[in-house]
Amino acid sequence: MNPETWASIGVSAVTGLSGVWAVRAARRTPRQEKRDDFTAVAEQQGRAIERLERRVEQGETKAEQQQERLAECDEAIAWLLVRIRDLVGAIRKSDSEPPSPRPMSARAARVLERSDV
Repeated sequence: MNPETWASIGVSAVTGLSGVWAVRAARRTPRQEKRDDFTAVAEQQGRAIERLERRVEQGETKAEQQQERLAECDEAIAWLLVRIRDLVGAIRKSDSEPPSPRPMSARAARVLERSDV
């Protein structure tokens, strides 16, 4: 074997070993895979948490709006009760008798019990 053959074999061996090393370096280790899986799961959970936080904020906003509506309804009912009592008082002062009230549902009775009038 002449020196050129040995040089060619050496260069081929170095090239082969470099290729093996490059493949080994490019391969992902199990630790890297676990880290990437953790990162993906953490990002997914972060998005899920943000989505839940938005839903909670929307729920709180809706609850505040409903509380405001309920307060307005309570105020309107109280005003109507006062107005009815005033009208009944005016009818009685004119020596007349107001018409008898219609039957009231249990739900309506609970609303009237809660009113501060």
